[in-house]
Amino acid sequence: MAVATTILGPALFAIGASSPGTAYTDQVTSVTVVKSREALDQSSFGDTGRQMVGGLTNVEVTAELLCNDTAANALAALVGTRCYVAVRRSTGAISSSNVEYQVTGAYLESVNVVNASIGELQTLEISLSGGTLVEDTTP
Repeated sequence: MAVATTILGPALFAIGASSPGTAYTDQVTSVTVVKSREALDQSSFGDTGRQMVGGLTNVEVTAELLCNDTAANALAALVGTRCYVAVRRSTGAISSSNVEYQVTGAYLESVNVVNASIGELQTLEISLSGGTLVEDTTP
């Protein structure tokens, strides 16, 4: 069975205090955007098993970037604030096949400003949570 796959080329990643943020496209090596809903138990005495219903939506964004002092300082300054994040599979125009995932109000919890090993490129890891996710398909 053939399975359609996507090979990422020059994807877009931007983050900042507000839209459009600063593009770190040339430094990002990986990014993950996860949308989830909390499972709430609505079981009652008459049920024979747990009955769940979706609660509040949550968004989690994690990214790994090749480190440079400019990016490290800019991202460290955003720790503890609510940020705007944009992620797209390609730097091309936004479309139904190149959706831009925009998160507003995502809380930047941490940035590891030093993550080094001898003989390796230093990387930064950032993680954000919460906010509102919009899947933009309009160019």
